[in-house]
Amino acid sequence: MHDAYEPVPILEKLPLQIDCLAAWDDWLLVGTKPGHLLLYRIKKDAGTNRFEVTLEKSNKNFSKKIQQLFVVSQYKILVSLLENNIHVHDLLTFQQITVVSKARGATLFACDLQQSSSGEAKLRMCVAVKRKIQLYYWKDRDFHELQGDVAAPDIPKSMAWCENSICVGFKRDYYLIRMDGRGSVKELFPTGKQLEPLVAPLADGKVAVGQDDLTVVLNKEGVCTQKCALNWTDIPVAMEHQPPYIIAVLPRYVEIRTLEPRLLVQSIELQRPRFLTSAGSNVVYVASNHFVWRLVPISIASQIRQLLQDKQFELALQLAKMKDDSDADKRQQIHHIQNLFAFNLFCQKRFDDSMQVFAKLGTDPTHVIGLYPDLLPTDYRKQLHYPNPLPALSGAELEKAHLALIDYLTQKRSHLVKQLNDSDPSTTSPLMEGTPTIKSRKKLLQIIDTTLLKCYLHTNVALVSPLLRLENNHCHIEESEYVLKKAHKYSELIILYEKKGLHQKALQVLLDQSTKANSPLKGHESTVQYLQRLGEMNILWLFFIFWFFCFQIFTEDLTEVETLPRDKVLNFLKEGFKELAIPYLEHIIYMWDETRPEFHNVLIQLYLEKVQGLMKVYLNSLPEGQTHSSCHFFMVMLSSVFPKKQASCDWLYFIVFV
Repeated sequence: MHDAYEPVPILEKLPLQIDCLAAWDDWLLVGTKPGHLLLYRIKKDAGTNRFEVTLEKSNKNFSKKIQQLFVVSQYKILVSLLENNIHVHDLLTFQQITVVSKARGATLFACDLQQSSSGEAKLRMCVAVKRKIQLYYWKDRDFHELQGDVAAPDIPKSMAWCENSICVGFKRDYYLIRMDGRGSVKELFPTGKQLEPLVAPLADGKVAVGQDDLTVVLNKEGVCTQKCALNWTDIPVAMEHQPPYIIAVLPRYVEIRTLEPRLLVQSIELQRPRFLTSAGSNVVYVASNHFVWRLVPISIASQIRQLLQDKQFELALQLAKMKDDSDADKRQQIHHIQNLFAFNLFCQKRFDDSMQVFAKLGTDPTHVIGLYPDLLPTDYRKQLHYPNPLPALSGAELEKAHLALIDYLTQKRSHLVKQLNDSDPSTTSPLMEGTPTIKSRKKLLQIIDTTLLKCYLHTNVALVSPLLRLENNHCHIEESEYVLKKAHKYSELIILYEKKGLHQKALQVLLDQSTKANSPLKGHESTVQYLQRLGEMNILWLFFIFWFFCFQIFTEDLTEVETLPRDKVLNFLKEGFKELAIPYLEHIIYMWDETRPEFHNVLIQLYLEKVQGLMKVYLNSLPEGQTHSSCHFFMVMLSSVFPKKQASCDWLYFIVFV
């Protein structure tokens, strides 16, 4: 709850009992039980919530009984129910203009002022006369019949216009009467246990209808437009709509609520309030038998601050749209509140709703991704700031959050792909002011695609391959490579490499996985298929085919292969595929524990030849005049060539340099 209004006394201990009220601009009309009509001028003191109240006119002989008052300031007339008949007076002089003679015996009336497209006001009135409802319109300083009388099932006790229908409350039931020329009547629902109907017009052409301590909103068809009814703390006796608030007079309180969101905003305790009227937006009067108060609205800025503290973002948004700020300032504040609202939805675990709001706002996708754990690079994630600590997500909650993010990112991705060739930078906005945003569409797409990859790995692995196969997939290679390897998704890793043109890496993975028993890539079939997809093969792939198959033929983990005559295999390789001789010797020595000296000696000889070739390259690269004793750097070169054979490197170092 927060304070939306401050009650300020206007009239205190009035000696005459108040029976009805009406107001317009700075004027307040009070109808009293003895039939006196009092006109007060209410002027607000600048900079305060105090009012200067002046009794401008008092008509002691206005009527013997003032039952109802209604001001039409556009026509400068006062419509009143006096002694069970409709009278019209001049608003400034109180001189009588006309009396609706046909309405004799009236107990209730309701007026409706419509603005035409040309700006002209059109006044309609319905009058309850016993079990009939009469319909009139105002023209040439008089009321004329709009259509024939409509028969009612009982005596109306409350009425209000609802566009071209009238909602009528009887003792036991509510009905809707349509202005269709036939006076069609539709029964709605019972009035409730208290048998006291209450119908109040709303600013948007609908009506609020009371049923005991509940209030529902109906449209012109009599259909309820709200999911849930307003639930008051007692039974209202009068209601007034001051968007976004509905103000109700209860026996001991004035209660202020909102329809959407459905909130109790404020309870104001007053001494036996009975009557309620308004003079337009933000001018509301409440009266008891002898007191009148004005409900002065708290400044919208103060209300918004309080609502943001209470995390009531929807109501704060409605108020922000009503502010008198410049368009730019208003847009900025509304955008800020909407971001806070979307963030709060996320913290409430309403992930789908949150993503929908972020999508409409055009919030930087990286700021949205940052709401989730482990999706952004750590360094970039540290630059992002949020209004409050992020919720801890795990298990089913995290999966649900990921699914909402997938829908959001898929939508953003489609939008960005269409604009990829635009010259203008991306126009995203920060979630929190001052936080950096990413302007490059390509960079955004790279982050989005990489995040989608990670989300698919968490939620639906079957979607990983289709994402990677997209011709315009922008997945970050190193990051994607890391997560795919971590998840042991080597088939998908092959797709990534292939689409990025990293064929050597792909073939290496195929080679590594071909010998692993539980790998889906075991064997040579995947490698053959990959090579076939390359089309016209260059020397690198041709060499890889020979290298791959020769090496696999002579090192396959089979007894028949292990028992092949190793000297003949070595000679064959040295003559035709010398590059495979070293890997073959390393395999039989380190993997098959070959101990015969001749194989060890050949391996050392081949190492020496390779080192001598490297030595020539190294010496040729030295500046002229530099000594040849820069051995440390050369040993680093050797270590890179023979990283797992330190002993061999040391021996070669001795031979070459000593």
